[in-house]
Amino acid sequence: MARRVRTVIMGAGGRDFHTFNTLYRDDPASEVIAFTAAQIPGIAGRRYPAMLAGSLYPDGIAIHDEAVLETLIRDHEVDRVVFAYSDVAHVAVMNRASAVLAAGAEFVLPDPMRSMLPAPLPVIAVCAVRTGCGKSQVARWIGQRLAARGLRIGVIRHPMPYGDLAEQAVQRFARTEDLDAARCTIEEREEYEPHIAAGLVVYAGAETAAVLAAAAAESDVLLWDGGNNDFPFIHPDLLIVLADALRPGHERLFHPGEAVLRRADIVLIAKANAAAETDVASLAASVRTLNPRAQILRGAPVVRLDDPDAVRGRRVLVVEDGPTLTHGGMPHGAGFLAARAAGAAEIVDPRRSAAAEIAAVFAAYPQLGPVLPAMGYSGAQRSALVATIAGSAAEVVVAGTPADLTPLLAGIRPVVRARYDYAEMETPGLAAAIETFLIGHDLATGPGQPAAAPK
Repeated sequence: MARRVRTVIMGAGGRDFHTFNTLYRDDPASEVIAFTAAQIPGIAGRRYPAMLAGSLYPDGIAIHDEAVLETLIRDHEVDRVVFAYSDVAHVAVMNRASAVLAAGAEFVLPDPMRSMLPAPLPVIAVCAVRTGCGKSQVARWIGQRLAARGLRIGVIRHPMPYGDLAEQAVQRFARTEDLDAARCTIEEREEYEPHIAAGLVVYAGAETAAVLAAAAAESDVLLWDGGNNDFPFIHPDLLIVLADALRPGHERLFHPGEAVLRRADIVLIAKANAAAETDVASLAASVRTLNPRAQILRGAPVVRLDDPDAVRGRRVLVVEDGPTLTHGGMPHGAGFLAARAAGAAEIVDPRRSAAAEIAAVFAAYPQLGPVLPAMGYSGAQRSALVATIAGSAAEVVVAGTPADLTPLLAGIRPVVRARYDYAEMETPGLAAAIETFLIGHDLATGPGQPAAAPK
């Protein structure tokens, strides 16, 4: 019998597990020696559990830090390394490929279509070319429009299995109490809370096929809300991809964002209201070159503070969405701009009071401006976040993260939340595209009703 192909999967606790589950778990010709972990703290050192790994892996699979990849290749005579995570600069992907090839293994970028699961219901996927483009507010806007038609919407989130992987195989979130019961991290709450507040049900977990089955059993339409700049894990009937007008050129520089854009049905130029018209035009021209068949639309984020008067004239510390600032590469987010627009007397730099865990984040991401990433992957990070805020000179916290920090900061500082919504900038816009989608799937008049004739 031929030796099984010894394989390592490089990941960050999401795409890597899905790639394994769909392409390698039941493949008798492959032997996955290990996963490696990057981007997300606290994943390395654990195991992908046996109950998810399948019958070929009765002891589960070890997860190592990516720093030991070349050692793994040599020590275990690895034949193949599969790259399976997102929002990585093209040059960085090839740097990793060069290291793998030099160590004596094959470097593989799998065809994402092979791992996309077919769905029994219509699927709209919202993805992006970079982290922090505004996917979730667009997905939420679509979900609310569909729900207003009487349709049951199942939001399937890119998995974020940061806790017990076996417990998080399939998750359903319809109330904030569900988030508490699942002991969700701040990062998970950033993604789930706004959908729940909009009246939508969120499904997530490491076992995508079972997550899909659970969502499909309760829904009329499925809405994929992607993570980072990754492909959807479920085959979409309509793929909407956001490109950031404040980061023109990035649509060509990051993996797999460029590939995602090249497959898009609709490319939505996000933040077009905040960018120079020359940058918007340049981005649109680039999109036309990369994907001539895509419909190009423009959209605007709408940011509002719950209580602008509480910010005016005060010393303000701004907490922003963590992934947008870290592997998204942004110096600040919309919370910073909202605080300045509201007349904050001073934006307090959190570096002055940063606890050790937070100081390490600033050291790792030198592009950060005077804002605090909402790092909360662990209890230690959440405690460091609170300590940093408590030790600052700020009078008020502006929370640009979608997660509600009010309970975490109760009695420490008053919190003014920044809310994010999506707004159309042209007619016909995304609403017309969604209407066309509904007509095409006999859902324009609601569930179980005949579709209206196109006008």
